[in-house]
Amino acid sequence: MKLTGNTIFITGGTSGIGRAMAEKFHQLGNQVIISGRRQALLDSVTAANPGMGAVVLDVTRAESINTAAKEVLSRYPALNVVINNAGIMPFDNAAGELDDEMATTLLNTNLLGPVRVSAAFIEHLKQQSDAVLINNSSILAFLPLAANALYSATKAAIHSYTLSQRFLLRDSSVKVIEISPPWVDTDLIYKSGDPRAMPLQDFIQQTFDKLGTDTLEAIVDSVLPARDNPGANEHAMVNAFNQSLVDNPIPVA
Repeated sequence: MKLTGNTIFITGGTSGIGRAMAEKFHQLGNQVIISGRRQALLDSVTAANPGMGAVVLDVTRAESINTAAKEVLSRYPALNVVINNAGIMPFDNAAGELDDEMATTLLNTNLLGPVRVSAAFIEHLKQQSDAVLINNSSILAFLPLAANALYSATKAAIHSYTLSQRFLLRDSSVKVIEISPPWVDTDLIYKSGDPRAMPLQDFIQQTFDKLGTDTLEAIVDSVLPARDNPGANEHAMVNAFNQSLVDNPIPVA
């Protein structure tokens, strides 16, 4: 994709990967519009990045998505890039009782959120001569983390949905790109400083290096072994990965 001259809307743009991507695109000369649930956080980010736009959006609510989309398109009719980034990562127990409220919120945020946001903007994007839709999945789409089984499943679903979306848009002007972050040291759960986590700025630089090409999957090199792993024996890598975290747990802040 081209990295300059775009009008870009990004969900979950007030922290972590979302904010870092928004600021990088902003620095490259794009018109960036971020969204999030809290006005105070939106104001803080836009104050630090003069010229950046913002809109309040709760991705768990269909009516909020539709309202925000109408506002964005009214204010920024040149919009040509939508980035589905917002997500949450609660722990769950696939071998125990289900917290139904948490599960519903997770599915509404991580799965239905991107689906609904895409649907709210897709007809507009089809009218643009050079449009891009970016979905943020995760390395856990390919290598599930047992302690976050439902989160991992939502990211696998986003990967699958992206493949279908890309096929259905194959004859349109909309390019569908997937990014699949590894463990990046952000506050998605909490910033740990763990050396196993990829520094945020390293992730952003490598991701933008990939985005600046014709790739359909802007996946950093450290994720590629997991991306290539699915197959009849994928359980071996999944089991080894999860056992390594049992043996060397992430330190609790």
